[in-house]
Amino acid sequence: MLPRPSLFASLQAALARAPVVAAWRSEGAWFWATHGGAELDLLVLQNGLRIGVEIKRADAPRLSVSMRQALTDLELDRLLVITPGERSYRLNERTQVLTLAEALGPVGPRPA
Repeated sequence: MLPRPSLFASLQAALARAPVVAAWRSEGAWFWATHGGAELDLLVLQNGLRIGVEIKRADAPRLSVSMRQALTDLELDRLLVITPGERSYRLNERTQVLTLAEALGPVGPRPA
């Protein structure tokens, strides 16, 4: 677990930039938000797939209203939730929790 919220905010900002885009060989990346407050840290296009990325401080995050809305509104093929946790697992058919190490590893996230 990350000890300070400010440290995590810096990590979140860094992850939502070029390293993730470059490591995953994406075709582009954007931030997404609605007027109602739903948001997604990163929308990545990779090999024709729409992949949403959420970066969470919690070790065991739950599927939030914003995540559900992003899955639907953006017609995401996958939603990746990156955490400082120690294990990766699925939240549902299209949503996977990834450890930070796996997300930034040499091959990035594995296909669904």
